[in-house]
Amino acid sequence: MNKLHSPNIVTQNPETVKISDKIASKPLNIGTGFTAKTFREKDFDQQMDPLAMVDHYVMTTPTFGAHPHAGLSAVSVIFEDSSGKFHNRDSLGNDFDILPGDLYWLKAGSGAVHDEAPRPNARIHGLQVFVNLPAKHKKDAPASKHVSAKDMPIIEKNGMKVRIVAGESNHIAGPTSPALPMTILDGKIQQDASFQHDLNAKENAWIYAVENDITVKTADQVIILSAGEAVAISNLNSNAPQDIQFSSASMEEAHFALFAAQPVEEEFVQKGPFILSNEKDIQQAEADYAAGLFGSLN
Repeated sequence: MNKLHSPNIVTQNPETVKISDKIASKPLNIGTGFTAKTFREKDFDQQMDPLAMVDHYVMTTPTFGAHPHAGLSAVSVIFEDSSGKFHNRDSLGNDFDILPGDLYWLKAGSGAVHDEAPRPNARIHGLQVFVNLPAKHKKDAPASKHVSAKDMPIIEKNGMKVRIVAGESNHIAGPTSPALPMTILDGKIQQDASFQHDLNAKENAWIYAVENDITVKTADQVIILSAGEAVAISNLNSNAPQDIQFSSASMEEAHFALFAAQPVEEEFVQKGPFILSNEKDIQQAEADYAAGLFGSLN
């Protein structure tokens, strides 16, 4: 069980940009069909907020089975190089396949049961992300959203391609989330190409090098991320956006992901698939799940 405390509010010049240390992923292997590189919010001095966990994974066989969630959103970003279908079921009545490039956002709220499993011979490559919910929304009724890859706007020119999986970038609006407003970008940049995203005032950004090395420039600082590394950037300005520039740091095409949103800035307790305000609420969620109050899969 991980208990995290409210972040200290940084009282610096309002134009200050706070940049975390580069953090290398930790390996996570479950059985023979799930391998991942994982990150936790505590590794980034809480600048990852509202993200609580990110797993960059490859799944080839059913791994987790039906499992509960409460107090969070479970977000699946499926990369385009996946092959085959990802069977999604949950207690909201959903039962369908997620395809390469798709997004599935499950706002568990007061409690939901979920299962995602590769169909036979599928190889699913993506990010599994736990997004914290503010205390006032942890008891909301569950909700979900499935976005097909074909419905995501793409910024593509001069050796770069960025999919707007959710949110907005460069004044182009993509799908909205059923919970907290958030921008999710899935980008690829070739040598000598570049891309810029403006981080809104008071937002945190979490940036991950999926494949090959990427250069990130912001606030006159240059960060080079190797594959499997991530950095968090906080725009503390209350009025103006902060530009973040991306380019490949090698002769190879760089693949990156960006998540950006305003932080929740609240205490929480995480226990596995539950993220709630305190241990008493965790115990109540466990009891509600055991009593069948989260529903069941069809």
